[in-house]
Amino acid sequence: MKVSVIIPCLNNASTLAVQLAALAAQPYSEPWEIILADNGSTDATIEVARQFGDRLPHLRLVDASKVGGSAHARNVAAAAARGEFLLFCDGDDEVGTGWVAAMSAALEDADLVGGQMEYWRLNEPWLVKAYGCEKGLELFESGYLKFASGCNLGIRRSVHQAIGGFDETLLRLQDVDYSWRVQQAGFKLGYTPEAIVHFRLRGSIRGVCRRAFKFGYMEPFLYQKHRPKGMPQILTWKPMLKTALLMPLRLVTAGHDKASLCKVLMECCWRSGELYGCIKHRYLPL
Repeated sequence: MKVSVIIPCLNNASTLAVQLAALAAQPYSEPWEIILADNGSTDATIEVARQFGDRLPHLRLVDASKVGGSAHARNVAAAAARGEFLLFCDGDDEVGTGWVAAMSAALEDADLVGGQMEYWRLNEPWLVKAYGCEKGLELFESGYLKFASGCNLGIRRSVHQAIGGFDETLLRLQDVDYSWRVQQAGFKLGYTPEAIVHFRLRGSIRGVCRRAFKFGYMEPFLYQKHRPKGMPQILTWKPMLKTALLMPLRLVTAGHDKASLCKVLMECCWRSGELYGCIKHRYLPL
């Protein structure tokens, strides 16, 4: 089998049908399968998936509830996969037309591939502006090695096995670590603009801020892991201090503009998460 599409899921009943419908419409002629790895859903996620049995006869469900986190779910599904290529997407997004074919074609020339991220389709305009992603995003920059998002990522199964899969100790930023380890092992990261994923952002300012704090909190742990492997000192105390000092002025400037206010609060929560993570993980941002 050529391709295995992997979807880690946790309580995605309200969004999963959109993703599965998009996959059912994929124009791809090679043998392929979809593996949905359930990470312990307590809603109707499994029932929604089973409703697509007729439209997606190659859909399989696997239990990935033993350990919490999407990294574990992805690893469980990858272990059950039959495909030469593993394509990862999420249960709350929507792959574009031709996504499977574009990813598969790109993996003929690369070991790990990222695609184009699009944000207008599934989000309100103020939210897209708050994130500053009006033009979409390609491979992500980090100040170190580039990385592909875990919701729009393809890899050769042999490479996934060679690096030991996703790090299950990371509850956030697993895709960053995964992409870095692939490249550190000497494999090639590629990009294909034809593999489009319509990404769903958190729909409220509170949700955006909570996500930002959690991601910021994991940064010191991730950097602590990769510093011995040649990663430069990216995280320092200066941006944290600058954010704290400028926040009152930026809040006043933002006024009643929802996008501007969300952007300021998101950055503040991210920096707060970084500071807490530095303390928790005993990482000196110097």
